[in-house]
Amino acid sequence: MRFQTWLRPAGLMSCSVLAVSASWAQQLDDEIILSKEESHTGSHGSEALLADTVNSNKKNIVFILTDDQDSVLDSVAYMPLLNKHIIQKGTSFVNHFTTTAICCPSRVSLWTGKQPHNTNVTDVSPPYGGFPKFVSQGLNENYLPVWLQEAGYNTFYTGKLFNAHTIWNYDSPYPAGWTGTNFLVDPGTYSYLNPIFQRNQEPPVHHQNEHTSDLIAKYARELLTEAIENEKPFFLTIAPVAPHSNIDVNRGNGAPFMTTPIPLERHSHLFEGVKVPRSDNFNPDSPSSVSWIHNLPQLNDSAVSYIDEFYRARLQALQGVDEIIEQVITKLEAADLLDNTYIIYSSDNGYHLGQHRLPPGKECGFDEDIRVPLFVRGPGVDAQAVEDIVTTHIDLAPTILKLAGIESRPDFDGTPIPIRSDQADFARHEHVAVEYWGIAIAEGDVGGFDGKGQRVARSNTYKGLRIVHEDYNLYYSVWCNNEHELYDLKTDPGQLHNLVDEREWVAESDSTLLANSSITQVLHRLDALMMVLKSCQGKVCIESWGVLHPQGDVKSLKDALDSKFDGFYEKQVKVEYGRCEDGYIVDAEGPQVGFEYREGLEWHHWT
Repeated sequence: MRFQTWLRPAGLMSCSVLAVSASWAQQLDDEIILSKEESHTGSHGSEALLADTVNSNKKNIVFILTDDQDSVLDSVAYMPLLNKHIIQKGTSFVNHFTTTAICCPSRVSLWTGKQPHNTNVTDVSPPYGGFPKFVSQGLNENYLPVWLQEAGYNTFYTGKLFNAHTIWNYDSPYPAGWTGTNFLVDPGTYSYLNPIFQRNQEPPVHHQNEHTSDLIAKYARELLTEAIENEKPFFLTIAPVAPHSNIDVNRGNGAPFMTTPIPLERHSHLFEGVKVPRSDNFNPDSPSSVSWIHNLPQLNDSAVSYIDEFYRARLQALQGVDEIIEQVITKLEAADLLDNTYIIYSSDNGYHLGQHRLPPGKECGFDEDIRVPLFVRGPGVDAQAVEDIVTTHIDLAPTILKLAGIESRPDFDGTPIPIRSDQADFARHEHVAVEYWGIAIAEGDVGGFDGKGQRVARSNTYKGLRIVHEDYNLYYSVWCNNEHELYDLKTDPGQLHNLVDEREWVAESDSTLLANSSITQVLHRLDALMMVLKSCQGKVCIESWGVLHPQGDVKSLKDALDSKFDGFYEKQVKVEYGRCEDGYIVDAEGPQVGFEYREGLEWHHWT
């Protein structure tokens, strides 16, 4: 690990933010019961009681999970309490990625430790995703809180769990594995001022003119109190909706419309004049990428101004989350539990705002969308440290089990992150498998993707491969129309210059990319690795080069670039799609298996 200097503080805005945060609790009322059925109180889900001596050695875990929070666009720099209580007291994992840049599939992967192609939850609503798909795939009995309860933990959750978890299906079945809950449910999940919450096994409650962040804070405080008083090790997740777009379903005719996030009134004056960082890829003069993104028009001045306003609203909305962080720290400290508790902070996916000419949104494979915050503090975790190993959301469930002292599971696609400073250094994988199926949505009010109201872009199905190493920094993707992208982020951090020439599926200019290897040689290796990752299961998702080289002599892209493998990779089966689909349908995904390298054999032996 190296100690951090890169995380710039929130600067001059800190004093005003902290002043606003000093006193903010308020009485909450005006609750409307949505059902007249008798409510059921108490915890649900049976627990195995462990001996007190065993439980006393277990650590508590608090997981704070935001919604659509970017890592690339500096949102963290505007959260002074996050910086004070978690970043400065813990370790920042700066190469952390989601495996899919959309809410529900990302969260399912996080809770199960599996790639989206293995959960087959690939969208936010049926038939390909949402809470009903999570249940139908058998995952409600086989995810993190269930395993923690089996090991003697009490488990608590407040906030957004999954999309399509609604006032109509909240009890069909109840989410398993939780001791106490207060979930946000649709259609009120994304309504900042009129949210709907559903507590334990009680009917949902529609709150009128009450801000979701204050309610989350209240319910987090109640659940944390319950957790502390039970005197068992606990796992608490706090999942605010901020800084996700606001969605009110009662806007009149038509589909729900995503609008600017609504901050708490006490934060609405903050960050005057702050703008989206003007990186090279912000509203570029020339189009970039492939497929529908390449055809986007440049944003006009009014659209850019709106995007800056949208950005400020996101930063303001995150101040409610910042206050929750301090509330949690204060309560744990008062209970003398802070030093015995791990606190993890992350987001389900990232977000773009004007990069590549895109209106506000996610669902793309660019770093803005797939790179997300990950900060951890707790016993044995280095303070003010920065770790640059590659980590992903499918590593979080294995990591939490390890922190809880629970044996890992053989079907995990991820692997535990070395959180503690006393964990021995070991070689980790350098790759992230990125997957997406379906559509992209233009959020906000900038005229959609075309400036004329197009809010949906179809055929946004693709596979991506992100590789980070001290010698190289690459992103490779294959789209369902069989277009390709390859970016060298060492020289092109904005991912503006595609190195693939589609006419011949070779490098646009076959100059040297890595050491003595040409771009085409690199391209063939990346495609072969993607072929393994697109259908990997278990440890194959981590030890992927071993499938191509079972002798065990290749463990990284650098190893695979040995010139003796050139012929093998040039003739390897290539990743391609049969057609574009909105979900994971195997017969649309093209070839599933490549070839193994066998030294001394000619190509006809492989085929």
